[in-house]
Amino acid sequence: MKLKANELRKSSPTETELKNLKRNPIYLVLDNIIDTYNIGSLFRLADAVGVQKMYLCGNMEYPPSSRIHKAAVGTENWVPWEKCGSTIKTVRQLAGQGVQIIAVEQSANSVSYSNLKPNFPCAIVVGNETHGMAKGVLKQADIVIELPMFGINKSFNVWGSAAVIAYKILEYI
Repeated sequence: MKLKANELRKSSPTETELKNLKRNPIYLVLDNIIDTYNIGSLFRLADAVGVQKMYLCGNMEYPPSSRIHKAAVGTENWVPWEKCGSTIKTVRQLAGQGVQIIAVEQSANSVSYSNLKPNFPCAIVVGNETHGMAKGVLKQADIVIELPMFGINKSFNVWGSAAVIAYKILEYI
């Protein structure tokens, strides 16, 4: 089943419909994302790549939210998600389950996304638009990935960066 944006905005999935959706061994972890447009866009990305689950961590807005819904076009109803108080605890829990932690951030330890060869299951962790990812979260990562920036701008939008990495990971499934 595929729904158009106007259909998604009004949709309410059944348990059977949710169970029958194909899920990939990928998790998406949001660390204190502040812009509701980005949160909604990350829900849309999570649906597009079929993540197992999305974790919304820290001080941020959560569904139900009309602003998130507008950008998510209803995908927040189709993507399994959980509200978590601590990104570090969430990442540690996933790592304890054998999930590779892939942080998307510019840091002294980051490597180009072109060098990413994921292990499955894996989690893509993205951070706050202004301050980046918390240092403690970065320390938990198995690998820190960044996108090359060739212009005057030092960073790329959080949902755009997550999309590039998610589709890079899908190449290995």
